Amino acid sequence: MSFSPADKTTDPADLRRSYSLAGLRRRDLPSDPLDLFQRWFNEALNADMLEPNAMVLSCCAGDQPSSRTVLLKALDAHGLVFFTNTRSRKAREIAANARVSLLFPWYSLERQLSIEGTATPISAADAFAYFRSRPRGSQIGAWVSQQSRVISSRALLDAQWQAMQERFRQGEIPLPPAWGGYRVEPTRFEFWQGRPNRLHDRFCYQRDPSGHHTSAHGPWNLERLAP
Repeated sequence: MSFSPADKTTDPADLRRSYSLAGLRRRDLPSDPLDLFQRWFNEALNADMLEPNAMVLSCCAGDQPSSRTVLLKALDAHGLVFFTNTRSRKAREIAANARVSLLFPWYSLERQLSIEGTATPISAADAFAYFRSRPRGSQIGAWVSQQSRVISSRALLDAQWQAMQERFRQGEIPLPPAWGGYRVEPTRFEFWQGRPNRLHDRFCYQRDPSGHHTSAHGPWNLERLAP
């Protein structure tokens, strides 16, 4: 399919770019994928790109997958944490099927990182600790938005915002009852580095469900994938 000249747009089929910024070699990869993730994340931060902690969260509670962008707010040995309305579509889908995927699209570095794992709610205490660190406007916004629900107009949303501003005019804003966080415990990492001629470097770290692994890579099996 192509666009006609009347559309005054570029045909997507004509958009091409050769990737040549970097490469990946197996001998340079750490045994723990979190170490490589941290290295790549730091490089994304240093590249001053927009929202380097943005990640596409995909869920599938039935026949239709769904995706949206969320922000990574914490990372440790147990997984990656994001926050959201706990009555949103994503939260309902996670409740039905906790298996999710994350994608970091670091385009300016010619990289992408996909992660598969299981999402579980974090504690209310941990959620509140983060909630208190948010700007006051974001705290009020969490009370206003009934995320993913149908609303009649923007005017209604603005009116609710004004009402919540007045309600919380003074003092500390409490944690909304429908707001919290999820931790995604990874079972699979795939690191993708663009290379010339579409012969990209792809490496997959995957946990061995049997518990057996090589001494070289601890609990993770590491394999190169064809581009």
